[in-house]
Amino acid sequence: MTENNRIEYKRELTDGLEKEVIAFLNYHDGGIIYIGIDKHGAIYGVSECDALQLVIKDRLKNNIQPSCLGLFDVIHETREGKDIIKLIVASGTEKPYYLRRFGMSEKGCFIRIGSASEPMTQHMIEELFARRTRNSIARIRSLRQDLTFEQLKIYYQEAGLTLGDKFAANLELLTEDGVYNYAGYLLADQNGNSVQVAKYAGTDRVDLLESKDYGFCCLVKTCKQILDRLEGVENRVINKITPRERISRSLWGKVALREAVINAIIHNDYSTELVPKFEIFADRLEITSAGTVHPGSEQDDFFAGYSMPRNKTLMRVFKDLAMVEYLGSGMPRILKAYPREAYTFSTHFIRTTFPVSREALALEEEVLKAEAKTSGAQSRAQSRAQSVAVLLALTDATRSAMELIEILGLETKTGAFKRAIKELLEQELIAYTLPEKPGSRLQKYRITEIGSSYVKNIQKDQ
Repeated sequence: MTENNRIEYKRELTDGLEKEVIAFLNYHDGGIIYIGIDKHGAIYGVSECDALQLVIKDRLKNNIQPSCLGLFDVIHETREGKDIIKLIVASGTEKPYYLRRFGMSEKGCFIRIGSASEPMTQHMIEELFARRTRNSIARIRSLRQDLTFEQLKIYYQEAGLTLGDKFAANLELLTEDGVYNYAGYLLADQNGNSVQVAKYAGTDRVDLLESKDYGFCCLVKTCKQILDRLEGVENRVINKITPRERISRSLWGKVALREAVINAIIHNDYSTELVPKFEIFADRLEITSAGTVHPGSEQDDFFAGYSMPRNKTLMRVFKDLAMVEYLGSGMPRILKAYPREAYTFSTHFIRTTFPVSREALALEEEVLKAEAKTSGAQSRAQSRAQSVAVLLALTDATRSAMELIEILGLETKTGAFKRAIKELLEQELIAYTLPEKPGSRLQKYRITEIGSSYVKNIQKDQ
């Protein structure tokens, strides 16, 4: 038998194995690869067959994305007394498959055409990707089937809705075979997914201040926890009240922030087994999710809000709970506050970057300066009041610091008291009784002639 659209011969294991496997995974009928047979059908065999099978499995597991585990079988056969390897490859359900190192590109994606494995065009890649992502998590079987949904039921109750006995089927949390799918896994009370929120001191990832994981629970709960953190804690609101108006500025646009967080969680490509990531820097917020949007008309549709939801099951649930709208209104809301340049697209990821508002930082600096000025004025006023009280207490006797504190009704040496004593000594309104031993426990203070004159002048003014 010669090579054809479903059969490939290889005299020995080569570096191009993954390319041939990917071509069959992306082909509608799959195919078979024989190792140990040349392209003319002559049998040469292979040595160390068992070890070679392990190498093949390891290479396919590590070098091909999405995971093709369960889509191939490696079989040992004997022909003409020689060992050969038969590699059966099924047509994949998560097309397009690609070489991990080249990503979802023309260099990484292949398809079987006749007896050759040819690079896929960008148009073919986009079409397959669009079909895959629209249905992927609904078709992926959950690794766990002992799932419970008490958290989800509570959220539905709070929204005035009830989940009946057939909610799993109604919400499309089941595969065609009637078992829980990956969407069900993400919405279950317990799962293995967690979303990281990291905070850095500077503008790079060198000085990590804090890293916290949110998750291992219903994805709705995870989303709410992240919103609470970013909206309620990190997105500081600076207020300034003037005689004419109240000025408020937040670090990031409130509406845009909420939409971007929810979009990242709902539209993340969970078929990659990756989750969104949220990173807070001194000058910006970065939100990174798995997946991409290809250049051209697809990106235009994305920014116009026309793109199809990647995970329609999650979109349905979040819409039921009034957390999103179905008609793609989120992106226009984001673009109302930030330009298109806030988004960057790579082969596998979408990153949203919101710079910290310069207006908010300027207002915060202005408010802090005003508060410091007010605090300083109040502090000086307190010190002056303490100074007068100390002088009055010393008009009829010398007193120790503790005696003065008691007379002034203080519990301890306050900052204002210490400043008052220091200033009175410097102005020579009071003096030590033991000037040669300022730190002596027997030390007391006495009023000077200058101090007495000062007190008389105050009393005259009163």
